Amino acid sequence: MNTMISEKRTMRNTIILLACALLFLANPVFAQNEQDVSSINRVGTTAAQFLKIGAGARATALGGAYTAIATDITSIYWNPAGLARSYGNGEAIFNHAEWLAETDYDFAAFSLRLPTLGTVGLSITSFRTPDDPVRTIQAPEGTGQTWNMSSISAGITYSRNLTDKFSIGFTGKFVQERLFNLTARGGAFDIGILYDTPLENVTLGATITNFGTKMRLEGRDLFFNNDPFNEDGSVDAVAAEYRTNDFEMPLNLKFGLAWQAVKNDQYEVLATVDANQPNDNIEYLNSGVEVGIKSTVFLRAGYKALGLENSEQGATFGVGINYDNVGGNFKFDFGWADYGVLKNVKFVSFIVKY
Repeated sequence: MNTMISEKRTMRNTIILLACALLFLANPVFAQNEQDVSSINRVGTTAAQFLKIGAGARATALGGAYTAIATDITSIYWNPAGLARSYGNGEAIFNHAEWLAETDYDFAAFSLRLPTLGTVGLSITSFRTPDDPVRTIQAPEGTGQTWNMSSISAGITYSRNLTDKFSIGFTGKFVQERLFNLTARGGAFDIGILYDTPLENVTLGATITNFGTKMRLEGRDLFFNNDPFNEDGSVDAVAAEYRTNDFEMPLNLKFGLAWQAVKNDQYEVLATVDANQPNDNIEYLNSGVEVGIKSTVFLRAGYKALGLENSEQGATFGVGINYDNVGGNFKFDFGWADYGVLKNVKFVSFIVKY
């Protein structure tokens, strides 16, 4: 009896400690928003915007409300704590999306369970635009060169079940953005917790994502030769450089709740909601519902950015197929998200469990 009481106290203290840590890390978010006038937000003031594109077609179909149900390989993005709850020895995923304005988004990752130590995962995220001709005033039809913009993030995740009801996870990542001959680099980390509450079939998740360094564009296109005191010409011996600003990464504090309303051999119904507090916008909610038939076919719907002013995001839909076989498990998911005047985006992901 004393042992059980001691374990419960330790568990409670751990949760309180981690919750305090999450709030402490999120303090810059709240501080920045408190300083802003209520009618003004900070849209467009952070770098590495591709980090805000969600990974996985299932999460997309559920409106991005995935913090409390991330227990597969995509938890590397949504909540690293959930990676420890993935089944089998590990998983691998490839996710592709035809993003807005003919851009492409890809996410790939794999995980491996280490006996008695926890679960580790590696991931890579890529975002890129199509090539476009370089145009100048002197050559409006093009110089013969092409330019594009590309972003990449590579991360390593560690997750562990501290008890049968409580999990914790961390992700460290390298982030790079390249615009023609200019490059910005930075580092960031995510921290997440996942907790099965005393309420029946109710799970709580919380994360801090993209807490890291600032990013600043650097490269040869910023260098020039110019003498500000001589209007007649340049001075080769005097090198100059355009100064670019530092920009923060898109930090976000998320709390999620999930309720498994129904689960039996025939049907299952799951409802989930996420509360988001970003550092470059106001607070908003994501929500989603999933209906499963014989744990094989899944129908999903959701709604993104509830409460977010002037948002083009909205309804989401998707389907999933789960194939179980001795020695392996395969999942195919499709997600569709409405972006108003920006049309829509489609996500396709394929997960293999081994």
